[in-house]
Amino acid sequence: MGVNILYFAGLREALGQSSEQLALPAQVGSVGQLHAHLVSRGGAWAALATTKNLRIAVNQRMAAMDAPVKDGDEVAFFPPVTGG
Repeated sequence: MGVNILYFAGLREALGQSSEQLALPAQVGSVGQLHAHLVSRGGAWAALATTKNLRIAVNQRMAAMDAPVKDGDEVAFFPPVTGG
């Protein structure tokens, strides 16, 4: 199964994709561990590490880095955005 990951705004542009399905590695059980796993891909994925004020939601609820992540969850990454 795995998790459905959504990327918004500048992250979507930096990564060239708005979403992906990912089988959870055994060592990933929290938002922070998922974040670190994605950053470890290198290249464009470094945008996840360098984005200030990154917000994360699990199943459409804002979550902290220590929030649990399990198979079937939807995890969304939101960089700061402005509008007018």
